[in-house]
Amino acid sequence: MVGRRKSWVEKLHNSKGLPRVEQISGKMSKRWGEGTVVIPAPLEVDELMRKVPRGKLVTINGIREALAKKHDATIGCPMTTGIFVWIAANAAEEQRQQGQRDITPYWRTLKTGGVLNPKYPGGVEEQKRLLESEGHTVIRKGKNYVVVDYEKSLMNL
Repeated sequence: MVGRRKSWVEKLHNSKGLPRVEQISGKMSKRWGEGTVVIPAPLEVDELMRKVPRGKLVTINGIREALAKKHDATIGCPMTTGIFVWIAANAAEEQRQQGQRDITPYWRTLKTGGVLNPKYPGGVEEQKRLLESEGHTVIRKGKNYVVVDYEKSLMNL
């Protein structure tokens, strides 16, 4: 029997034994150096994204830094943090479509350099619309869309 697909909200709540702090070893140390890496739980990433108020922004790297600090690790895992940001965004959109008002403001979480995230629900067009509705200016830079002077709106988590 084929199981039904999990909803985004179910994926968000499936922590699979996370968070976990591991030693950086092997191939990982070539890229990330020495120390420890925290592999966060999806809900932890969502919780940090929820803290970003209207008018403020955060980057995925900012979330990684906050997770590393929280777990006393050297770094936050770039791969899982990015995936969980994407899951949180889709879960929030799923909740919005079900009529929920208090959703994670995922559009305030940017990629490195203030770049909009094409993997968010509705793509960069929707993220651009939501950011502009909150007073941010978004411009096209090469292939990417970026928030102008995003650094001025960054918050520390």
